[in-house]
Amino acid sequence: MYRKEIKVLDCTIRDGGLMNNHLFSDDLVRRVFQAVNKSGVDYIELGYKADENQFKRGEYGPMKFCSEQDLENIIGNTEKNCKISVMADIGRFDPKALIPKSESHVDMMRVASYIKDIDKAIDIVNTLNEKGYETTINIMAVSHAREHELDEALEQVEKESTVDVVYLVDSFGALYSEQISYLAKKYKAALPTREVGIHAHNNQQLAFANTIESIINNINYLDGTILGIGRAAGNCPLELLLGFLKNPKFDIRPILEVLESDFVDLRKNIEWGYTIPYMITGILDLHPRAGMKVRNSEQKDEYLSFYEKLTTEAND
Repeated sequence: MYRKEIKVLDCTIRDGGLMNNHLFSDDLVRRVFQAVNKSGVDYIELGYKADENQFKRGEYGPMKFCSEQDLENIIGNTEKNCKISVMADIGRFDPKALIPKSESHVDMMRVASYIKDIDKAIDIVNTLNEKGYETTINIMAVSHAREHELDEALEQVEKESTVDVVYLVDSFGALYSEQISYLAKKYKAALPTREVGIHAHNNQQLAFANTIESIINNINYLDGTILGIGRAAGNCPLELLLGFLKNPKFDIRPILEVLESDFVDLRKNIEWGYTIPYMITGILDLHPRAGMKVRNSEQKDEYLSFYEKLTTEAND
């Protein structure tokens, strides 16, 4: 049996691009788009909507910016079976400068926000909804949130925003299934008129399991990436998720094909996924930047000293 309300969003290029400043070749991005478009996945997030006055082309690839021309270059004349999503970080783009949805390739705009910025996120999604876009608010670092602040933020989103989906984001890969279950129930109870989504990180090899736990608790929007590519420890592997869902609308074969043609070699050049430093930041509920730094150093496999350093800093 399968639940028809479930929507799957592939964020391979958007999240994977955090490992290489989105400097993927256009051909690779096209092949990922074509594979996801054929697979029955509902959305593909191709990148960010970033202000070109703040970020320089050349230092970052086209999917950091996702201009209409950038998107046209990837989509071409392909008939879209999946919707196009982009992520927008608060302060890194101007929502008022965006063209209406009716003139854009983009269907969904996802706004990433910490709890302290929830007022700004609400203002942005309300502007984007007025322009015709589907919207989400992705509440980041929820494992660091104080419960009363999270409760207030969810209440405010329900009362003051027009957002379509609110995402539970395990930014540090720190949460276990019991916590996911508790938070999923909290989000669903606080947001009776919205959909809820899950974006899980794989620091403790729990991204897939925690996504399943979310499904059990009636979360309907599910993020995944091909081979789990993403910042640091990466995300819930899309191929595992499609295999689990058992919905005949999903076809895993295009995903396996692009895995074979591109991601085997890509992994030789870009490191992502479960490693001990990312595991350590996960169990300590810390941002993975420290793990990323050590993995790019000559001390990349000095696990004990890394653990001692982080635990000493945490206790100071």
